[in-house]
Order: sequence, then C-alpha cells, then structure tokens
Amino acid sequence: MHLTVVQRILGLLLMLFSATMLPPLGVSLLYGDGAWYTFLVAFGITLAVGVASWLPVRHQHRELRLRDGFVVVVMFWAVLSATGALPFVLAEHPHLSLTDAFFESISGLTTTGATVITGLDGLPESILYYRQQLQWLGGMGIIVLAVAVAVLPMLGIGGMQLYKAETPGPIKDSKLTPRITETAKALWFIYLGLTVACALGYWLAGMSAFDALAHAFSTVAIGGFSTHDASMGYFDNTAIYLVGVVFMFLAGVNFALHFSVVRSIGKGFDWRALAGYWRDSEFRFYVLLMLLVVVATTAGLHFTATHEYFHENFVHGLFQAVSIGTTTGFTTAEWHNWPGFVAILLLFSSFVGGCAGSTGGGIKVIRFLLLIKQGAREILRLIHPNAQIPVRVGEKTIPPRVVEAVWGFFALYVASFTVMCLALAATGIDLMTAFSAVAASINNLGPGLENVGANYAGLHDPAKWILCFAMLLGRLEIFTLLVLLSPAFWQR
Repeated sequence: MHLTVVQRILGLLLMLFSATMLPPLGVSLLYGDGAWYTFLVAFGITLAVGVASWLPVRHQHRELRLRDGFVVVVMFWAVLSATGALPFVLAEHPHLSLTDAFFESISGLTTTGATVITGLDGLPESILYYRQQLQWLGGMGIIVLAVAVAVLPMLGIGGMQLYKAETPGPIKDSKLTPRITETAKALWFIYLGLTVACALGYWLAGMSAFDALAHAFSTVAIGGFSTHDASMGYFDNTAIYLVGVVFMFLAGVNFALHFSVVRSIGKGFDWRALAGYWRDSEFRFYVLLMLLVVVATTAGLHFTATHEYFHENFVHGLFQAVSIGTTTGFTTAEWHNWPGFVAILLLFSSFVGGCAGSTGGGIKVIRFLLLIKQGAREILRLIHPNAQIPVRVGEKTIPPRVVEAVWGFFALYVASFTVMCLALAATGIDLMTAFSAVAASINNLGPGLENVGANYAGLHDPAKWILCFAMLLGRLEIFTLLVLLSPAFWQR
C-alpha cells in the first residue's frame, strides 16, 4: 500500500474539485442572491486542504496499484462529500447542521437525490445550481473526469486502477479506445452531449433557461434533485414530462453502447447503425422491463381511478415508471400516496435500475439478466444432470467467474440491505419507512415511501448517517467499499 501516493492523488483531486465552487459563485453574482461569499470561502478551504495534503508528498511518484486505486476512490468520495457539504454549512439560507449538510452533499454526489431541504422555491439561485451541479459531477464519476482532463497526465501513470475502482460492473468495455484517458474523454463527450440536448429540450418545452440547465444536470446524471419542492410536478407540462422520459431512458443505457453507436454513425451516417442498440441483449431486456412496468403502472392507476382521465394516468404512469425504474427520482405527483400495488411495484423496479456502465443506480439490468439465466440453467440441470449448459448473453458465453461474481454481489447486496434495514428499524423508525429509505438510498433512487416520500428532513441523525453509508455503498456498487473493510485487503 503506497499511502503517500494515495495522499498525493487525493490532494490533487481536491485542488481540482475546489474549482467547482466557482460556477455557483458566478451564478450568485449574476443573480445577485448574496451567497457568493459562501462559495468563495468554500473554494478557499477546499483548495487549502488539497494543497496541504499534496505539498508534503508532491515528489512521490510510485506506480499506482489496483489496491491503491480502491483506497483513492473510497477516500475521495468520503472527503469530497465532506468538502461538498461546506456551502450548506456556511450558507445563511439554508443553514444546515453538519449531519444534514453531509447528507445533502453525499446524496447529490452519489446521484441519490434524497434531500433534507424544504422550501426549495425560496432558496438562492446559486444554492439551487450547486445542488444540481453536484449531481452532474457525480453522475459519470468525478474521478473519471480527473482521469480524462488533468490529474493522471500530471501523475504520469496509468489510470486503469482508478477507472476499475470507480466504475465496477459485471460486463463492460473497459477500453473503448486504446488509452484510458481517451476512453474517459469519449464517455464525457457523450455525457456532455446528452446534457446539452436535454437542456435544449427542456427549454423548448417551456422551462426557463435556468431550470432547463438545472434539470438537465440531474436528468442525465439520473440524480433527481429539482429546483422546486414539487419536483417536475411544478411545471404541470406534458411536453416537459416527455422530454424527461426520453433523456432519463437514454441516461440509463450503457454509455459504452452509446459510444459504439455514435462511432458507427460517425464513420458514415446510416440508420442501420442505430440497430446496434437492439443487438445488445442488456438493452433489449432493459426496454422489456421498462415496458412491463409502464403498462402495469398505467393499468394500476387507471383501474383505481387515481386520475380522472386515461391520458393523465398514462402520462404520470409513464413518467414515474421511467423515473423510478432508472433510479432518477423525479416526481410529477405524490407517487408514494398512490395505490399500494403501484407504489411497491415502482419501488421494486428501482432494485433493477439502469444498465451497467450507465449513470443509473440499482443492481443493474445485466446482473438481473444473468441471475435469471443462471436460475433457468439450474432448473435445466435438474432435468438433465449431466448436460453442459453454458450461460449465454446474446452470442457470448459468460465465463463461470463472471456468474460467480454476480452471485457474490447479489449475496452481499442482500446482506448489506438487511443489516442496514434492521439498524434503521432499531433506531425507532417504522418498518415501511426503514425498508423504503434503505432501498431508495442503496439504489441511489432518492424518494421512498411513508415518512421519506417527500423528503428526509424528519429523520434523526443516526438514521441519516446509516443512509449516507447506504448511498456510498450503492454508488460504489458494494465491492469497492466493502473490500476496504476486509482484513485481507490490509494484509501484505
């Protein structure tokens, strides 16, 4: 373990992150909301901590190993959440406690979207912008950004260790281009392109320029923070809802798949290049699951007469199915007060989440697909004990090691979920609130049921810290965080 190298990288990354305090400072000056001093002080503190961490070890140039990469990623997300909380502590409105500020910061950076702030409509524009920016930076992983644009070229080392630790998954194209920095840049160009297109779509549909940019940040990041207490329901605009559905769906697709299709189109535009999406087994399963949830949700709302007209049930059902299913967490209505079957169905859909390599949370579509195929194989083995039955995804045979890793992930996920749910219930929270709060946090969804349907302000501090751990655990997909808690990790 090269702790001095880890410290050096953390210092550099903190110095880089300090620059993210400047855009909200500019927004504050532009709107004259008086909060500019908050971001100036936060910028100074973050930069100073980064410099203080980097200076003593600035000459350490040892090669970064995979084990070091795990430490860097986990430490950086924890430290980043702490420094990201500074504006919420320093601001006059809202002026949050340390617990609430850390909760809001880590919720933003992990793209969970759970909030402890009420009265969003009356907050300074710079604070509202900062919350959205946190989610946008966390969406594709700020470490991938650092790999792409600044830190690793300065370090003069390879970035695959950080990339693997930051973006774990059962199946992914780890090298879309020959160099990791080029891979990160390619992913970020796709991410930026979707953000710009989404902002334009919202603006053309009727949002103000500020709201369009703010909601584009959290839509493409699959975050769910809004600038209004009523979330998307504030706009009461079907066109805006449909724009949101399109871009939430696209953000839930594997970004490596987006890149492959865009690269094919770039070689010569051909509509057949779009068929690259449909050739992907995970994408087809993703579409199928979304369609099933949309149909079931719409039917549930229609037959219980939740809204007066069918088209209202369809629009709200479509939006909430995609929003909750991709773990975005935007709302057009108080879905937690909908009929029990619909609310539970939507919450359960968040356990699947988006595709591997997307900005979505949850267990991921490819893992569920592999679990289903493995279950089907075990049934066939009971019928044909001596048969050699491989697990296939499309035309690709999945190695046993990958299937084992998926089962290991699922076991750790269930165990972690159970422990945190029991811990939350032990603090005095009712079972439905505890269950849905842990589900919404570990799946990086945001809104839950019962007492956490609207916000998390009513929870006590111990519960919020448990949920902070759940958010980080879900964002780093279990293994990256739990590996640090393993005694074997720290043995030589």
